[in-house]
Amino acid sequence: MKNVLFLCTHNSARSILSEAILNAKGGDRYKAYSAGSAPKTAPNPTGLALLEERGHPVDQLTSKSWDMFAEPDAPKIDVIITVCDNAKGEVCPIWPGHPVAAHWGIEDPSAASDPEARKAGFAEAYRQLEARIDALLALPVDLSDIELKQALNRIGAEGEGATETAKKALSA
Repeated sequence: MKNVLFLCTHNSARSILSEAILNAKGGDRYKAYSAGSAPKTAPNPTGLALLEERGHPVDQLTSKSWDMFAEPDAPKIDVIITVCDNAKGEVCPIWPGHPVAAHWGIEDPSAASDPEARKAGFAEAYRQLEARIDALLALPVDLSDIELKQALNRIGAEGEGATETAKKALSA
């Protein structure tokens, strides 16, 4: 079982969606968590409503600081995936165990001011994240850390809706 931490600045939209999707699909291979550098007080209600509509449990989803995953008693994180460009550029805590780090930047669905546009943005972000998670789940289990990092960055860079930062991460 690999533990995957999805990071986004506010831990209210993309990282929360990613956590829910991977936990639903990861089976006995992956356990997902999410966090942010400057977490909101709660996940975005539009995102939670979408997750509920799609059958995901939402009662355990919370916005939390990434600092809690750098603590000695935190779950050992094997893979860290940033899903927003801001989080990719921030100075992260020192993660115990030196997890594999990759970037899957996609546009922020909560940025739309119109409620219908925001709802459509969350549906699109969900679709894009689900496709990336499906690609993660299709990877061989015996990849080295270097191979896994390259594969994850390729998933982020080549996925539909990839930000320019995600495309640049492929060459990093």
